[in-house]
Amino acid sequence: MRVRKGSARRRAKKRLFKEVRGNVGGRSKLLRTAKETLVRSRVYAYRDRRVRKREFRALWVTRITAACRERGTNYSQFINGLTKAGITLNRKSLSELAISQPQVFDEIVKAAQAALAA
Repeated sequence: MRVRKGSARRRAKKRLFKEVRGNVGGRSKLLRTAKETLVRSRVYAYRDRRVRKREFRALWVTRITAACRERGTNYSQFINGLTKAGITLNRKSLSELAISQPQVFDEIVKAAQAALAA
């Protein structure tokens, strides 16, 4: 006896169309196009979860660089000084300090410069 998918196929299609809702034109209406769109969107999502991390780190480095230049040093010397001083703050927290608490960041820069001079 021939077996047809019936309700299982309908359930799978409903799940797929629910996921591609909001896309333009055939990408949300046609089965084959919707499947292709879904595969591509998942590839982008996987890739961009990693890219987001890179972009945030670049943003933090840019902010720290700007804050260091205001205080008469550059980024690489600052990071080197932090390492020599034994200060283990990550770039995210350094960036937040530079924005929200500049006086604390000033002290960190002074400590880094003192470690470089020693």
